[in-house]
Amino acid sequence: MNKDLSRLLEIAKAPSRLIIGLMSGTSLDGLDIALCRFQGSGPGTKMALLQFKTVSYPPEVKSRLKPISSKPMVDLQEVTLINAWLGTYFAELINVALAEWDIDPKQVDLIASHGQTIFHAPFFQHQIEPYGNATLQIGDGDHIAVKTGIITLSDFRQKHIAAGGEGAPLALYGDFLMFSDPEEHRVLLNIGGIANFTWLPALKQDIQQGPLPKVFSTDTGSGNTLMDQYVQKHFPGKQYDEDAQIALSGKVHETLLERLLDLPFFKLEFPKTTGPEVFSLSHLEQVIAEVETQRLALSGGAVQMELAPADVLTTLAQFSTIGIVRALRATIPPGTTYRVYVSGGGMHNPLLIRNLENELGKKMESTALLELDPDAKEAVLFALLANECISGPEISIEGQPAVAMGKISFPG
Repeated sequence: MNKDLSRLLEIAKAPSRLIIGLMSGTSLDGLDIALCRFQGSGPGTKMALLQFKTVSYPPEVKSRLKPISSKPMVDLQEVTLINAWLGTYFAELINVALAEWDIDPKQVDLIASHGQTIFHAPFFQHQIEPYGNATLQIGDGDHIAVKTGIITLSDFRQKHIAAGGEGAPLALYGDFLMFSDPEEHRVLLNIGGIANFTWLPALKQDIQQGPLPKVFSTDTGSGNTLMDQYVQKHFPGKQYDEDAQIALSGKVHETLLERLLDLPFFKLEFPKTTGPEVFSLSHLEQVIAEVETQRLALSGGAVQMELAPADVLTTLAQFSTIGIVRALRATIPPGTTYRVYVSGGGMHNPLLIRNLENELGKKMESTALLELDPDAKEAVLFALLANECISGPEISIEGQPAVAMGKISFPG
C-alpha cells in the first residue's frame, strides 16, 4: 500500500488530529494560518486553537492576484502560472509559521487550504446554458503538500457544487457542528469581503415561538469588499479605512444608497451566494457617475462638487448594513429571540457594527464569547472540514449536500 495512504488511514483512525487551516479571502489582504487540535468528529467534535497568525500579503503578491481576480476576462497564462506559484508561496508561509511555533512538520497530520477564489459564478449570475453553478480557487494543493511534506486537502467548494450546491457559504457545516446550542437561537455572522451568516436554531426549540426555519447559511451582499476597493483607489497607501476614520466623518448619500440597492442580487430568494464579481468597484463607479449625471441634470447644468469620498464610504457602510439586516429580517420570523456572534474583518469597523446594532436593536457579540478568535474562525472552519472529510460521519443538514469536501494531495 502507498505509504501516504497508510498514513492517511492512521490519521483517520486516530482519536485526535493536528490540522492547519488556511484561509485567504476575496479582500486579498493576507493568509490566515490556524493550527488546530481536533478530538473526534461529527457532532460533539472538540477543537482547540493552538496557534494562529495572519500573514499580510506584500504589494508584489497583491499585484499578481488582483489582475486575475473577479474579472470575466483574464490572461490564462497568468492564471496557470500563479496557481502553482501561490501553492508554493502558501507552503513557504506554513513552514515559516511552524518554525516560529517550534513545531516539527511531521507532527502535523493535515493541511486544509481554502485557496484563493479568483471567480465565483453561480448560475443566477451568469445565466449561460448549459452551464450550472461554478467557482474557481487557485493555490495548488499538490505544491503545498510536496513543499511542506504534509498531506493537504484543498478545493473544498467543488464537491459542494457537484452535489447541487453553489459552493458557498461553506461555514454552515462548521458552524453547525461547533456552535449549535440546546437552548439559544444563534446567528453566526461573518463580515469578510462578502458578508454571510449561518442561522442556528436552538436544538431544543421553544414551541411558544412557533415554527422556525431549519439551519441554513446565506450570503447577504457586500461586507468589506466595496469599502476596501474604494479606499485602495482613492487613498493611495491605504488598504482599508482603519477604525472607519474616514467614513465616520461623512454622511449617507441617500440617492447613491438607493441606486446601489437596485442590484438584482437583492431580489433573489434566500439562501444565495455572491462575490466581488457582482459587488465590484467598476459597478460602484458606474452608479456614482449616474448619480452625478442625474444631479447635474436636475441642477440645470450648474457646476457642483463631486460626491465626497467620506460620504461614499459612509454610504457603503450603510449599504453593507442594510444587506445584512434585510437578510436577517427576511429569513428569521419576527419576534424570534436570538444572539448574533460576529467574526471577520468587518467586526473591527466601528461604524458598521454601530449601524447593525442600531438597526437590529441588539448587541453584536464576538465569537470570542464562544471561545474562538473571530479573526481565526474561517481558517478553523476549513480545518474542521478536513477533519470531517478524513474521519467524520456524513454531515446531514436538511437542504444541504451531505458530502465530504476536499481533494487530497499526498506529499510523496
